[in-house]
Amino acid sequence: MNDIQTTTPSPEETFALGESIGSTLSGGEVLLLRGGLGAGKTLFTKGLLSGIGFDPDEVTSPSFTLVNLYRAENFDVYHIDLWRLDGGGDVAFAVGLSEILEDQSAVLVIEWPERLGDFSFTRRTFEIAIEGDGEGPRNITVNGAD
Repeated sequence: MNDIQTTTPSPEETFALGESIGSTLSGGEVLLLRGGLGAGKTLFTKGLLSGIGFDPDEVTSPSFTLVNLYRAENFDVYHIDLWRLDGGGDVAFAVGLSEILEDQSAVLVIEWPERLGDFSFTRRTFEIAIEGDGEGPRNITVNGAD
């Protein structure tokens, strides 16, 4: 996937961009979602899962559970939200990241990845920044490492 810099004028377009990116995933990728509260990270994730054939109505924010597992047809998707973790201590341990990474085909979608500190991934990783809130447009940047 090439780097993307775009503005989505509506929530539907944010969903559609996620859907488009989801359709390119083959398993094993890590997507790091950055953006403030209400930026559309979970909406983007709903689109992403729709793009791999998973029912987006089943996708919810893992703010309170920290990790949601979605068993899609070709691979599992772990949706991780680190918002409620303060970044002190071992955040990766708190969400079981080492165990999750043992599944080489699983896709990880991580909201608030900055809370992981200097944790690094050995898998193909995409940095996705979403700016905006409410019903207004979003500025979205996707940087993919090959």
